[in-house]
Amino acid sequence: MIAGHFATALVAKQQAPKGHLAFYLVISQLPDLLWHLFHFLGVEPTTPANPMNASLQTMHAQMTYSHDLLPTLGWAMIAMMFGRGLFSSWGPGLAAGVLVIVHALCDALSGYPHNLFGPESHQVGLGLYQNAPFVALALEGVFTAAVMGWVFWSDKRAGVRRSRTTLVVWAMVLGGGIVMMVPTATQSTSELLGAAPLEALSGTLVPMLVVTYLGMMAALVWADVQPTRLLQEASLQDESL
Repeated sequence: MIAGHFATALVAKQQAPKGHLAFYLVISQLPDLLWHLFHFLGVEPTTPANPMNASLQTMHAQMTYSHDLLPTLGWAMIAMMFGRGLFSSWGPGLAAGVLVIVHALCDALSGYPHNLFGPESHQVGLGLYQNAPFVALALEGVFTAAVMGWVFWSDKRAGVRRSRTTLVVWAMVLGGGIVMMVPTATQSTSELLGAAPLEALSGTLVPMLVVTYLGMMAALVWADVQPTRLLQEASLQDESL
């Protein structure tokens, strides 16, 4: 998952508002960001190197230290303590720890297969990105919609009305992020275009993923700081028009 993980960060922001959304977005994707880092360090190399050869089914990385179950528990503890220290509150700390655990659970439902610790250990998760990528994307869509439904319900309960800009950006980033993955679920860009991959793009798969993640984070943070209104105030303004 990508969009589904980001959506959980919006819930964390509502439940533990002392923390900053940028922090929750990073933590919600912490295992993936660690995977990117470990790729560059040569610990979790990712193939294929050329993004034009990549699809959900053909992309592969043994994410032992970033995603396997035992390391994930350690990363959750680190995230919890870091959040507690950064914001001087257990609210953001506990939310951070939960986000890392939820990331692992979401990947088990809709993502690549992981293990307890190492490729020889027991496999954890359904591995739908490789076995049934369209089912995986459908599940991510349902999960993201359900999480965003919770966010909207919580907003209404708190009497908050989000700006139209915020809602449009959320839909573009989260919904669009899932839709954009559909064409390359089983076929690479090279196969879709019927053309050889550009040699100049060789080795840029993970850098492109990093740019994509950071761009989505920046858009979600920008959308979150757009003006909001209380529903009662908004209703009075609408009646005056």
